[in-house]
Amino acid sequence: MNEVVSVYDAHGTVIGAAPRTRVYAEGLWHASAGVLLRSLDGERIYVHRRSPDKAVFAGMHDCLAGGVVDPGETPEVTARRELAEELGVTGVDLSPVSRIAWDGTWDGAPLRCHLFAFEARYDGPIHHQPSEITDGWWWSEQTLREHLQDPEWPFVPDTRDLLGDYFDRTAS
Repeated sequence: MNEVVSVYDAHGTVIGAAPRTRVYAEGLWHASAGVLLRSLDGERIYVHRRSPDKAVFAGMHDCLAGGVVDPGETPEVTARRELAEELGVTGVDLSPVSRIAWDGTWDGAPLRCHLFAFEARYDGPIHHQPSEITDGWWWSEQTLREHLQDPEWPFVPDTRDLLGDYFDRTAS
């Protein structure tokens, strides 16, 4: 299956759509949206390990349940869809927290993505989608920050960049 995804320009405007394989092969700008899931008291963040079968960042840790923005979707719609698919979480309020334009590489090819991040609060059950997530757990923000300081820890690089900015802004 070669899913079609929205294609963006470097400034974050939707300019069309293309098969995901073409987007990755040619390093076309696209968008993803994800949700940082915090406990209701805000003290814990849900961290998970991506499936080894994922097209990008396979087997790495992440704390955003998310995916690419499909044609006709807004980033918020994508975030809600992915949160439900990957973690089984529905019916929560989403608050926008950050947006970055990430221009990096994956598997030797350019990868360019506008990452839209949201936050939700939740203490209910988590149900992983096995094709997306292999394991997950709750960590304190401090524990996550300590792991993120280790550049060798296999963590999704665009989320790592986004979190640095996010944690700097939310520090009290």
